Amino acid sequence: MNLIIDVGNTRVKVAVFESGKILEVFVFQKEKLLENLNKILQDFSVEHTIVSSVASFTDKEIEKIDQLLSPLFLNSETKVPFKNNYDTPKTLGVDRIALAAAAVDQYPNENVLVIDAGTCITYEFITKNKEYLGGAISPGIKMRYNALHTFTSNLPLLKSSQINSFIGTNTNNSIHSGVVNGVYNEIKGLINQYTSEFQDLTVVLTGGDTKFLEEQLKSVIFAQPNFILEGLHTILIYNLADD
Repeated sequence: MNLIIDVGNTRVKVAVFESGKILEVFVFQKEKLLENLNKILQDFSVEHTIVSSVASFTDKEIEKIDQLLSPLFLNSETKVPFKNNYDTPKTLGVDRIALAAAAVDQYPNENVLVIDAGTCITYEFITKNKEYLGGAISPGIKMRYNALHTFTSNLPLLKSSQINSFIGTNTNNSIHSGVVNGVYNEIKGLINQYTSEFQDLTVVLTGGDTKFLEEQLKSVIFAQPNFILEGLHTILIYNLADD
């Protein structure tokens, strides 16, 4: 069994893989990482582990994780199954690296645009020749609601809500229309831009807001909520093959 650990800014996702398939996924707060890892290791016989983190670890945390699992810590120097043509590869987030790896593994010989709708919305483009070119980063849905409330005097802080009309007839509906309709049109617009230049484009939607967005976008995308975990597993297997 292989253990995949994806550490976000506040939450951690841990997946147990066996024979290339996800057996179970655990989600918990970052500060509970070591406590929950000990519990998981009591229930599963783990052979290999990879850790991806967009948040920083203390030296003590790294030492304890290393003692528990001797994992592969994903970084810009880790071997990956694609050619990285990003101008500044050392600044490319590990989450974006994992998404690119999943794309080349699951959609070989295809042009793939991966949209990760989470805290930020990231766009990753990988060519059919397994070349990662780059993409885009924009504020996620929750961040947009928070920004409207934080940087104005009178706008309320709202939770995401589907809209029935693009015309907001009161302040709350206007905020929902601006945020949600804005995200829908941003995504559709970027898909159209890529499609105009790269034919036979495959679009994958993943991330925490997948369920919220997929109903409006299902005609143009494949929704795969665990895509980043699968990409991390791909990188782990790719590196184990080189050992």
